[in-house]
Amino acid sequence: MVRLQLSLADEIFILHLNGSQLIQLFHQQQAIAFDNPEPKLYEFDFQGQRIGLDTSKVHEKSLVIFVNQQQVSQLALPELQEAEPKRGIIGLLALGFKLFKSAKVVKAALAGASVAGYAWLFSIEFALMLIACLVVHEYGHVRAMKYFGIKTKGIYLIPFVGGLAVSDDKITTRWQDVVISLMGPAFGLITSVLGVVLYYATEMEIFAGVAVLSALLNLFNLLPILPLDGGHVLKSISFSMRSWIGLSVCLLGVLFGLWLSYTFGLMLLVFFLFVGALEIIFEWRGRHYSHLIPLDTYGQGFSAVMYALVVAGHVAVMMHFADSESPILSLPMKILAS
Repeated sequence: MVRLQLSLADEIFILHLNGSQLIQLFHQQQAIAFDNPEPKLYEFDFQGQRIGLDTSKVHEKSLVIFVNQQQVSQLALPELQEAEPKRGIIGLLALGFKLFKSAKVVKAALAGASVAGYAWLFSIEFALMLIACLVVHEYGHVRAMKYFGIKTKGIYLIPFVGGLAVSDDKITTRWQDVVISLMGPAFGLITSVLGVVLYYATEMEIFAGVAVLSALLNLFNLLPILPLDGGHVLKSISFSMRSWIGLSVCLLGVLFGLWLSYTFGLMLLVFFLFVGALEIIFEWRGRHYSHLIPLDTYGQGFSAVMYALVVAGHVAVMMHFADSESPILSLPMKILAS
């Protein structure tokens, strides 16, 4: 895919082309919807005019421009270059991790280490509950990826960190990022509700423990901090508005995370914030050649509502046990009320 900057009526447009096919069109960092009435002819409305772009001669370094179906000019194009994002340390680390995760034995070893580690810190019962919650959460991400036709490598459990659903393909739209990010906590909400139902059906406290543990785990993931799931939703919504809005909002998320880390002494969260800050930097640097199709206004609002509903569901589960005499069941709500 190549990136082309075009000036029309003193306005700058950014075209993303795949050969002679127009993939995306941007104006002031906002995606513009366009029609394709004929092969290699693309039309869109701008300032009351119907603009047409004929890309049939792009390979000859020529682009024909129409206004209200009348040809007005034929531009000579410069040498088109591939819009490749710059590769940095994160790219090298991702490549190294991709090679590392290829062995199935590593996946099994990580799962075993996770169970052993949590059992050593707490108990085998707690370890199994936590692993179950993590697996269901990551399975939600995997199901969403498969829904969009994205190949997956499976679920990896990282001792003392959590889990990771690994994809083999890249997402192409901000909407995919929102849905994939929210499906983990959404599946976790199903686990929490099921735990509540089984608790009242059997009166076994372990099911209530699963419910509140799943709610607390998923609510943490919904914090608006990159690289957590809530941070990805926030990034997709804010960067769909304007790049500078996305940068500002994500940086506010980092500051919020730092305050949270300092207040509760969450040193592991500092590590997440460091990774998230790097992601923000690379997102900002690649804003002009991003292949991700942004959310429209409706998509931004719908994504925000979905996020709020999932958050409210987990808070409701935790509030349900807030007055419990069990210190374990009431602990999550005490943390939120602190």
